[in-house]
Amino acid sequence: MRALGVIPARHASTRFPAKPLAPILGRPMIQHVWERCMQATELDELVVATDHEQIAACVRSFGGRAVMTRADHPSGSDRMVEVAESDPAEILVNIQGDEPLIPPGLIDGLVRHLRDSGDCGCATASTAFRDLEELESPDAVKIVLGTGGRALYFSRAVIPFPRNGEADLEEYHKHIGIYAFRREALLAFPGLSSRAEGIECLEQLRLLQNGLRIDVIRGDWQPRGVDRPEDIAAVEEILRRDSKERG
Repeated sequence: MRALGVIPARHASTRFPAKPLAPILGRPMIQHVWERCMQATELDELVVATDHEQIAACVRSFGGRAVMTRADHPSGSDRMVEVAESDPAEILVNIQGDEPLIPPGLIDGLVRHLRDSGDCGCATASTAFRDLEELESPDAVKIVLGTGGRALYFSRAVIPFPRNGEADLEEYHKHIGIYAFRREALLAFPGLSSRAEGIECLEQLRLLQNGLRIDVIRGDWQPRGVDRPEDIAAVEEILRRDSKERG
């Protein structure tokens, strides 16, 4: 089953305009994401799907492949559908363009899960929360899991709510914003509707509210995404530390 990695990268952003082009240690963020993805062994091909020629030109300048997509897509997964319409890949992985520390092994794990699970249409990932501050942040999405690791719900709120005291971090699962779709599930995505998606601004709720299965693989990954300009300093510090440890 051929696997295509897709990095949706839009130019407009309320909190951080032109985010994919933001410099991190002298290189644009989208290049850091691309280079991480290229280390994955289960992807057959990789592409950046963007709505802006400046981002496409940047990707091509470092040897990456970029395709232009419409500017009116409401989510990254909707943007992926436009790519899928002209690419017959059986598995398509949505890798967010603001995850410059995405672990290549996480990408591989999701692709392998779909290849081994014939009845699963979508797979994503979770990890542990670092502290209570992160748990309580609306930028950190929480997952409630059911039997067998299937997602029951995603929320920016703290769920389950710790009614009888302080939350026990071991009982909570932090969502990592990456999705591996089986082709049929992705192509169905734009035709679905979800009130919960509009309320939470979480595209994955569109699948759950329409009865589609999302499997969650769990691990100790701790990628550091970039939601706001101030997050770049933390990512740069991690990259410097990792570089020093490698000698």
